[in-house]
Amino acid sequence: METYLETTKDVYREAALVPDVGLCCTTNPIWELPGLSIPKIMQQMNYGCGSTVHARDLTHDPNILYVGVGGGMELLQFSYFSRKPGGVVGVDVVDEMLEASAKNFVEAEEQNSWFNRDFVTLKKGDALNLPVEDSTIDVAAQNCLFNIFHAEDLRRALQEMYRVLKPHGRLVMSDPICNQPMPEALRQDERLRALCLSGSIPMADYIKMLTDVGFGTIEVRAKRPYRILDPKNYATDDLIYIESLEVAAIKDPMPEDGPCVFTGKAAIYYGDAEYFDDEKGHILMKNQPLAVCDKTAQAIAALGRDDVFISESTFHYDGGGCC
Repeated sequence: METYLETTKDVYREAALVPDVGLCCTTNPIWELPGLSIPKIMQQMNYGCGSTVHARDLTHDPNILYVGVGGGMELLQFSYFSRKPGGVVGVDVVDEMLEASAKNFVEAEEQNSWFNRDFVTLKKGDALNLPVEDSTIDVAAQNCLFNIFHAEDLRRALQEMYRVLKPHGRLVMSDPICNQPMPEALRQDERLRALCLSGSIPMADYIKMLTDVGFGTIEVRAKRPYRILDPKNYATDDLIYIESLEVAAIKDPMPEDGPCVFTGKAAIYYGDAEYFDDEKGHILMKNQPLAVCDKTAQAIAALGRDDVFISESTFHYDGGGCC
């Protein structure tokens, strides 16, 4: 195993034994749902940079896979939507993290009358070789883990997620991204990479990694401020701004003209007729915004019409789009 992965295991072994509330800085509030009580220890061990739990992904009693269990908080949240034995599978390579998560579920069971520890199956395993059968998972997720991987390992981890998902299954991820050049000294710093900082890549590269694996639909759900690497504290001449990105990659067939990537654009028709039909499957009702993927937005804009407005990307997409 490459040394940077060993360093990552050491960091999270320490974080399992002694909770480190500053390890990651999640930018999302803790979920508050009827009857859901999250133990304080799980909140302290919330080693993520966003959220991968979205109610609209979790209908119809899904089978869920979560890689990198942390303190078990997101496993508990997923169980809220999949209340069946083994409905949620948590995979981690660090023994101490699996043990800590299992211990935390005892407390979660005491605080939540609906929760049964049998809802969650914990497995020791590697993101690069998941102990899960092909095409058995409806929703797979990871939070602030895959940004740690070097490019070839990241590709392999994504291929593994793609393998275990059912057709039209969803991979929901939250990772730091950085659109500025990352100094090589920082990128090669194994501990900074393990701390979810210097492994950050540009958003366009991140999305391309997903589509190269075969995901036909990408939803950018959130992009938020995350961290700063400054010259006083890090080996950089420039201030480096890191953001937290939340994305869903859907195992849809790849369209002939390329993937559908939703970044929060909308098209609004404001002409004289009741609607506008681009004759490619997209109908815009008058003065009714329609979420469109970037590919469709570009195609409609290229028509040069003076009665259709295309918004800029909001980097927030929540379904109901054109494709």
